[in-house]
Amino acid sequence: NEWRIVFPNNERQKKAWDRTARFYSGNRIQTTKYTWLTFVPQNLFEQFHRLANLYFLFLVILNWLPQVQVFHREITMLPLLAVLLAISVKDAIEDYRKYQFDKTINSSKTRVYDK
Repeated sequence: NEWRIVFPNNERQKKAWDRTARFYSGNRIQTTKYTWLTFVPQNLFEQFHRLANLYFLFLVILNWLPQVQVFHREITMLPLLAVLLAISVKDAIEDYRKYQFDKTINSSKTRVYDK
């Protein structure tokens, strides 16, 4: 086990620190990008900022118009859905690995030096 070293404030500033510490969230490390509730909307928002995904979305929308329809509507959606699904799975796996690493770091033993 590796130890983290934490240097606390000295006792003279403890009262001032206790007053201001109420406004801060704590010492926990969090590098994850998503939560269970925000994964789908935030991931789709990020994916449609890519020009290629917008192009495929434009083709899907265009193919739903009867005057312009070239292929079956469902076939036009397949490339877009495949890309969105693959990137979503990759992002979910990466974020889960970040979550596991954060959990390991946050539960590691610490050594506090105090006078």
